[in-house]
This record gives sequence, structure tokens and C-alpha cells, in this order.
Amino acid sequence: MLALVLGVAWHDPGMVRGVRHAVFDQAQRWSPRVYEEAPVLIVDIDEESLRRLGQWPWPRTRVAELVSRLQRAGAASVGLDVVFAEADRTSPRQLLKSIRLPREAAAALAALPDHDELLAEVLRAGPVALGFALDGADAAAGTSAAGHKDAVDDDAATCQSPAGFVTLGGAPDAQLRAFAGCVQSIPVLTRAAQGHGALSFIPDEDGVLRRLPLLFDLQGRLVPSLAAETLRLAVNAPRYTVQAAADNGGVIGLIVGKLRIPTTAEAGMWVHYTLPRAERYVPAWKVLAGEVPAKRLQGQMVLVGTSAQGLLDLRFSPLGGIIPGVEVHAQALEQITTGHWLQRPGWAPAVELMAVALGGLLVAIAAMRCGALVSAAAFAALATTLLGGAWLAFTRHGLLLDTMLPTLGMLAVFLPTTVVRHVMSDRQQRWVRHAFARYVSPNLVDYLIDQPQALELGGRRQRCSFVFTDLAGFTSVMERMDPAQAVTVLNQYLDGMIAIAFAHEGTLDRIVGDAVAIVFSAPVQQADHEQRAVNCALAMHRFAQDYLAARRAEGVEFCETRIGVHTGEVIVGNFGGNTIFDYRALGDPVNTASRLEGANKYLGTRVCLSQATLDGCPDLPVRPVGRLRVAGRQEPIMVYEPMAATDGQAVQQEAYAQAYAAMTAGNSAAVGSFQRLHEDSPGDRLVQLHMARLKSGSTDNVIELSSK
Repeated sequence: MLALVLGVAWHDPGMVRGVRHAVFDQAQRWSPRVYEEAPVLIVDIDEESLRRLGQWPWPRTRVAELVSRLQRAGAASVGLDVVFAEADRTSPRQLLKSIRLPREAAAALAALPDHDELLAEVLRAGPVALGFALDGADAAAGTSAAGHKDAVDDDAATCQSPAGFVTLGGAPDAQLRAFAGCVQSIPVLTRAAQGHGALSFIPDEDGVLRRLPLLFDLQGRLVPSLAAETLRLAVNAPRYTVQAAADNGGVIGLIVGKLRIPTTAEAGMWVHYTLPRAERYVPAWKVLAGEVPAKRLQGQMVLVGTSAQGLLDLRFSPLGGIIPGVEVHAQALEQITTGHWLQRPGWAPAVELMAVALGGLLVAIAAMRCGALVSAAAFAALATTLLGGAWLAFTRHGLLLDTMLPTLGMLAVFLPTTVVRHVMSDRQQRWVRHAFARYVSPNLVDYLIDQPQALELGGRRQRCSFVFTDLAGFTSVMERMDPAQAVTVLNQYLDGMIAIAFAHEGTLDRIVGDAVAIVFSAPVQQADHEQRAVNCALAMHRFAQDYLAARRAEGVEFCETRIGVHTGEVIVGNFGGNTIFDYRALGDPVNTASRLEGANKYLGTRVCLSQATLDGCPDLPVRPVGRLRVAGRQEPIMVYEPMAATDGQAVQQEAYAQAYAAMTAGNSAAVGSFQRLHEDSPGDRLVQLHMARLKSGSTDNVIELSSK
């Protein structure tokens, strides 16, 4: 076993790297970097900026105004985490290409300043670094560009910093990631900018971004990252000094001005992440509105990027969350300016290999010469020493040392063959109990253990019913609440909703924020899953209404709950891979149930169920809502509202049925019928919806949804 562990450590396969990275990530979660004030700021093109100023891409005049304001405020440098790969379509020259105008109007339009030229003038005033995206055969990297298009620039030589490179030692590009091309901004902007930096990231196999590359190899030429170029412009350095190992071992450091940055052999910088900090950001709309004081921007290295989800510039961090790509550049610059380094020394692998060999031998000697208690104590003492030493090295000196492999190697030597055999024989049962106890109703776990044939690993087709719930507008309500109170109120609500699902023997499929998804008839088939789903939905509705009333009686703001129920055939089973399993149902019925939950917002209902579910509940009192055309489906789906979910509104069941039948038949008398119903029941929003539809010219029961 010791020889096997040593062989694995020597070859360092992906599985071992994954474990090592998981240990490093956990260390960051336990001890994230403490945020210190640094001359680094992100001007964020956030959701609010897009809402106020329009969707991306913005006109270049607006970008020019944004950069100009930063320059006038005295920013030390500006890094644009954007690729302007195409000319501004709103520019007068571009408009003339797409529309035909009278000669005088065309001449007047042609005389107007070109938007790209205006931005170029601002870039010339500097110091501004433009981003470009690397591409090519070896481009296994993501980019943080908010305007990136998938095309390779044939003239890759222009994707370079104007700064020079001085090399000390061996070949600096021996282990750099090589790229064959790049996507850059249009020439008029490229020529005007005083700096050019690559936006590309190189995440690890699991997609987590732990190191930020500072240098790349582009067709045999060195090119810097956007972070490095922004730093160079801020310190007004004319060149980069690259320190490389004499034996072609790669880069060991990068010098920018008076700052030396220790790097990996691939010129990567280990990023020690902080917890989210609002003071790191200012919204772009506030800068454009002049609401950001000049002293807030003066002397700052400003990175202009986006946190808007629709622009897809989001990265996985070791802390377990998702952050904007521009923040990775910002956090790296914070570390550089504050002198906070996170390093994995070149001698670390050799020391770790020695720890495996020495620790395994000591544990083997103890196991052979001492009793079980003494040998166990020796193993525990050695493991504790290794783990404690690595933790101190990380927290006090910023060193990343892998102690998991030595610990596992000692464990493999220590465990007797009989114990290993027992563990392997009991592995499947323990795995099933541990896994399903977390997302299956507790009363089903023992059943699955006793009858494992009921649990099919992999995937299978199954007809299931789904219940989706969501709180209407809870995000905005939560923003107005104290965080501690918001967490308490939401957890109490979710606890009650999940308890109801388990009481009806439903399986918790997922929790997404304040939304809950429940599946029935999986993994154990339930002949009456439609009825169970409806009963569960109605019980959830009653609980949600009571919970809402109780919170409002306490003076606590809360929200209405919307519920969607649908039934159909899906594929259920374990999805994922060797790293993680996720028991889930996949298929169109899942999405449809989610759409029905969202449809309540437009229908004025609180519980919405489909015809497919109602077919399994023939005695359920309902009233028809209409044929709903939801996003993702070509054909409308017939939906209903359970009478038990009308919450005591003055609904005249027979009169509603007659009015609905008239509407379905295209009878013009339906307008008057719904008008009378509205007068009798002014609080019935579904009646209001049909009355408004008929008055606007609708002649049938098909309801079109404008969004998801």
C-alpha cells in the first residue's frame, strides 16, 4: 500500500490534484483573505446599470463618457474588461450602411462624429488598458470579456502590450499556456489604447479559478493579462521583467515597476479570495450620473466589468460561490498592492513525497510492534502534526502544502486487511443510507435499504408529478430586511414547506433560494402520485397563507407563495460523475411545472395545475383557467385552479363555468358574463384577467405568456 501511494503521488493524476485542490479550497473557506483597503476599484456594469441605461452593448459614446469621467477623477489606470470586436452599430457611419436617407440627411448624418473615434480619443488620453480574448488550439480557457465573439484574429501580433519584456534566467515561455490567436477590439480602438491585456482565465479541471495567469504565450510572443497591464499603467512602468528558472523550469516571478510578484511556473498567481465586499464595487450608472465623489476614484486602479448574469461573466471561486470575472482581476491586484501572497513553493511536492514515505514507515513500525491502541495513537499524532503544520503554514506564511496524500498514505498502511475488506463489503449500503437520507423522505430510507432493487442507479423513465413553489418578490423584500431576520424567517418557512412534502411522502428535488421543488413517484413509484402532489400543494398553500398572516401580524414583511403542479414522463436517477452524484428528474414536465408556478403571477392565481395532473384526481373541485402557452412549448397546456386555493373569494362556480364555456365557444356574450362576475367578485383576479382579455379582442381561452 505504501508503494502504491508513493507511485500515485509521483505521477500526480487528476484525482489527486482534485483532492489537493479541495484541501486548498477548504483552507480558504476557513481562513479567507481579510479585505484591506487597496487602490483597486470595480466599476460594475450591473443589472441596475443595464436597467437604467439599456442593455449591452452600450453605445461607444456612453463608454467614452464613463472612461472620461474616470480619467477626470484622477484614476491611476483603467482596465476595460471588454472586447469591442465590432464597430458601434449606433454610430452615424454604421447607420448609413443600414438605412437609406435623402442626400441632405445622409450628408448631415455623415458629418456627425463617429462613436468609435470619440472613444478612441478618450483612450488616447490614457492611461487605459483594453482587453482582448485569447483563442486557438490550446485555448482551454474561459475569458471575462463582456463583448467577446468566437472568432480568431489572424493578426495576433496586434494583441500585445506596448511595453517591452526583459528576461532574467532561462526561457520564460517554457511552461506558459500557448495560444494561436486572439480576438481584439477594432483597429481604431486598438491603436488608441496605451495598454492591452488578455482577459483569458485557465480554470482547473473542476472549473474553479484558483490561479490568475499574468503572462501568456501568443504565437511565441509574451502577452500580459489585463490585471498585469492595468498595474503597469498605474505605476507607469515601461516594461515587464520576467524572472525564469535557469533550468527551463518556467517563470518564478514578474517585476512591474518596483513590485515583484511571485508566480507559478506557468506565470500564474494564486488568488487568496476574500468574502464578498460591497465597497469593492461602484455601479457604472452612478459614475455616469456623477454620484461617485472624485476622491473615491482618485488614484485607483479601476477595472470596468460586469456582474450582470445575462452577460455570463461569472466564475467559480474556491470559496464555493460564483463571482464576476472582473473581480478575479481586482482581487489579484489587491494582493499585489498589499503584498499578500499565496504560494505553493517549488519544493512542496518533494517534501510531501518524503512525508508520505516517512509517515508510512513510522505508522507501519508502530502497527507491527505495538498494540492497536498505541498504533492508533501514533497514527492520530502523525496526522494531527501534518494537518496542524500545514494549517499554520497557510495562515501565517501563505504557503499551500498538501497534507491529504501523506495522511491517506499512513491510513492505508495502518488499516488491517480485515478492516479494509469489511469497509468494502459494507460500502454500498452505507452509501445509499448516507446519500438518500439527505433528499428522500426519512420514512423511505429504511425501505430503500431493505429493498435496494427499488433504487436504480443511473437513469430510468418514470411518470412523476412535480410541485414547484416560489415566493413572489422575496428578493426585494429580503434586501429591505436585516440579514439575520431574513435568514430566520426564510428558514422557518422552508422548514414548514419541506415538512409538508415529507408528510405526503414526496422527494425534495432541490431548494433554490426561496423556491422549493418536490417530486412524487421517485425513487419509489407511487400509484396515486397525482393526488399526493395536489394534496401536498394545497397543504403548502394553507401553510403559506397562515405563515404570511402570522408574520404580518408580527409586523414582519413577507410574500405570497405561488405553486405549480404538473405530471409527465421524465428520466429520474443519479446524474453527475465520480466527484458528485445528484439525484434528479430531467425532462420537459419539470420545466412545465416551473412555468406553471411562474404563470400564477399573470393569471392572478396562487395554485395552478395542469390537465395531466387533474386526470389523476377526477374528484378534485377545480375551475378552468384556460389553455396556457408557456415558454418552451409549442402547444398550449390546459390548466386549472383548485377551488380550495381560492381562499374564500366570492366565486360563483356555476356562473364562472357558464362564462368560461361561452368564452371557449367564442360567444360574444362572454364579455358581459365576466363583467357581471367581476362586479360580484371584484377581488377575483382570474375573472379580471379574462374580462380584460375579452375586451382587448381575444376570442378564445388561449392565454399567451410574455415571459417565463
